Amino acid sequence: LMNAAVAQGVEPAQIAQHCDSVSLCFSKGLGAPAGAVLAGCREFVAEAWRVRKLLGGGMRQGGVLAAAARLALQRAETTLRRDHDNARRFAEGVHALDSPLCSISLATVETNIVMVNVQGAWPSPAELCDRLRAVSEEEEADTGQAVSVLLLPWSARAVRAVWHRNISARDTELARRKLEFVIRKCR
Repeated sequence: LMNAAVAQGVEPAQIAQHCDSVSLCFSKGLGAPAGAVLAGCREFVAEAWRVRKLLGGGMRQGGVLAAAARLALQRAETTLRRDHDNARRFAEGVHALDSPLCSISLATVETNIVMVNVQGAWPSPAELCDRLRAVSEEEEADTGQAVSVLLLPWSARAVRAVWHRNISARDTELARRKLEFVIRKCR
């Protein structure tokens, strides 16, 4: 919700107005250590509260987490915009490689998520992810450093890259270089 709101330049309420219920996690992209909120009609929230208690959910000293969530919300636009910019830079860098193995549709990069299309019979998305995660002496000798990049095989022909508040512009460039190195070695 927050990534979509920042990308579209609207308030989250404008998107959520079309929903019967909304859940918003304060960790992940927003960077709070934990916490979430649930909104909906009175009956829905009451039932969710009952089921949470039934399953043993509950928390004491919630004010400390609420303070972290409040701070995360206050910084959300800046934090998420930076994530979107890093994702865009990565996508543009990979697109500029003009590789026969990987491609990116820049038109689909709207938030902090980049889908990399894996073309050809080899490597598969899983094999590409394995190679991006692995570090080697050859990589260190060739590039001057060893970098492990964690991407997710998303489908039969795509991998998914997601940015969050702990990934810097430098980390983004290192990930792009690692992908370039792996592509070179796969040819």
